[in-house]
Amino acid sequence: MPKISLLIADVDGTLVTEDKVLTERAQAAVAALHTRNIRFAITSGRPPRGMSMLVEPLSLTSPMAGFNGGVFACPDLSVLETRKLSPDVARQTIEMLQHHGMDAWLYTSTDWQIQKKDAPHVAREAWTVKFEPTVVARYSDQDLDRAVKIVGVSDDHALVAKCEADVSAALGDRASAKRSQPYYLDITNPSANKGAVVDELVKMFDIAPEEVMTMGDMPNDVLMFKRSGFSIAMGNASDEVKSQASAVTDGYNDEGFAKAVERYLLNV
Repeated sequence: MPKISLLIADVDGTLVTEDKVLTERAQAAVAALHTRNIRFAITSGRPPRGMSMLVEPLSLTSPMAGFNGGVFACPDLSVLETRKLSPDVARQTIEMLQHHGMDAWLYTSTDWQIQKKDAPHVAREAWTVKFEPTVVARYSDQDLDRAVKIVGVSDDHALVAKCEADVSAALGDRASAKRSQPYYLDITNPSANKGAVVDELVKMFDIAPEEVMTMGDMPNDVLMFKRSGFSIAMGNASDEVKSQASAVTDGYNDEGFAKAVERYLLNV
């Protein structure tokens, strides 16, 4: 094990359970990190506002990287940096998602907009992030000018994977398109990805990348795996994601996060 000064964890599928519960054992593991002077930070496809419920139980002091690095915010939700999509990329993304038959959600740094209130995963997402979306008939030019993240949503997981490839090919280096869940395709500014999150926090804390441990479960977490000194894939991750990590822990419903912290950082 290299010396670790910072642990960066994904949230959904990693830090919290399938039911979005932060367990007492996970809280205790993070509290123990604080006593060892190991920094802890979270990154997610969620907006910063959708991670605010984790600030107090985890005693977070490090910036939160919402929208996969599209917005860096302090624990009090004051925004440090925003990395928006360009309006033309936002418009093309919406068109491509709809052409593929997927629902398209649009996030700004403060708002979440959708076009169908009863669409799949809307209710679940609202319960997860603890705020409701705004329903609009169409996304206006002003909305597209402020877009930080666009999400394609479908329960056809093969379609989501195909759309990821098609959007990536069409947008090239103008955007980052990665699945954050089997049913979510996140499209963000090219510098808003979890690999860039590692780069930003390394600069912020003046540490070496080799001193960073990362933990996640989805393809969009692999970029931060590659930028860190040690990486851990969750047991609920795909074999493809697991193959890219330094180690594999148990699943998110079996205290995989806490067990990894205890084993690799606390020597429990």
